[in-house]
Amino acid sequence: MSAVNDTKFQPAVFLLTGISGQEKFHVWISIPFCLMYIISIVGNSFILFIVKTDLTLHEPMYIFLSMLAITDIGLSLSTLPTILSIFWFNSREISFDACFAQLFFIHSLSITESSVLLSMAFDRFVAICNPLRYDSILTPPRIAKMGLGALLRGIGIMLPYPILLKHYQYCHANVLSHSYCLNQEVMKMACSDVRVHSIYSFFTTLASLGLDVLLILLSYVMILKTVLSIASHAERLRALNTCVSHVCVVLLFYMPEIGLSVLHRFVKNFSPFVLTVMGNVYLLVPPLMNPIVYSVKTKAIRARIIRVFVK
Repeated sequence: MSAVNDTKFQPAVFLLTGISGQEKFHVWISIPFCLMYIISIVGNSFILFIVKTDLTLHEPMYIFLSMLAITDIGLSLSTLPTILSIFWFNSREISFDACFAQLFFIHSLSITESSVLLSMAFDRFVAICNPLRYDSILTPPRIAKMGLGALLRGIGIMLPYPILLKHYQYCHANVLSHSYCLNQEVMKMACSDVRVHSIYSFFTTLASLGLDVLLILLSYVMILKTVLSIASHAERLRALNTCVSHVCVVLLFYMPEIGLSVLHRFVKNFSPFVLTVMGNVYLLVPPLMNPIVYSVKTKAIRARIIRVFVK
């Protein structure tokens, strides 16, 4: 009898949300979203093309940049179907399996991107603090292992999430606050005991994103210590300038993600509009801005882009 009661309240689908209160403007709102997706995918694909075709860019820094571009393309593609279907067709329904698959890709790619950003910080640390051993430390096989490790880390940490979520009963309101599925929100919809899932989610976040932020900060503390020991002011600026692009990208990635996590975990009453904006900034802005930042701030990338268009 209890099993019958459980299934009685089990919703068939989750309902995603566009811009709350602005439904009649969704078609117009979709225009900037389309532009953001186009710029993100084309921009990151262009970075990949430039690094692949220019042999002078086959260096660790640019190989890591290629990994970042691939991850950003994956993040854009993982949210594009549901966001545009809401704005264009008002199609808000998403099945359980599709929702769990989407949140798996979003979170695993986010962890992978965090790992790549940590690898890029390590690259800058070796280049500035131990330049004579740069080529011997960051060899192509080692870089390949770091990239594979970043991918496997994201998949391994996130794999239990959809498995656990699939076995829960969902008898609460099944309306999600975003245009895509996130683990924190789907977990709140369950009426089963989710304490194990919540504890696992908390510790995996600390062990992945939290640890990465700490190690990136440590890398830059050591970089600053090395730079400040350089006598020449011009050399100091030159060394720091090689880190500017990476610092900008790190801030663009972690600040929205930390802000959204704080809202979901610790703030009970917050504006749905603020939550929607934060959610879209969290997943749409980094893939959009990363190729722009590196194109503007990295001389080699900028020069190669100019050569492509001047021809």
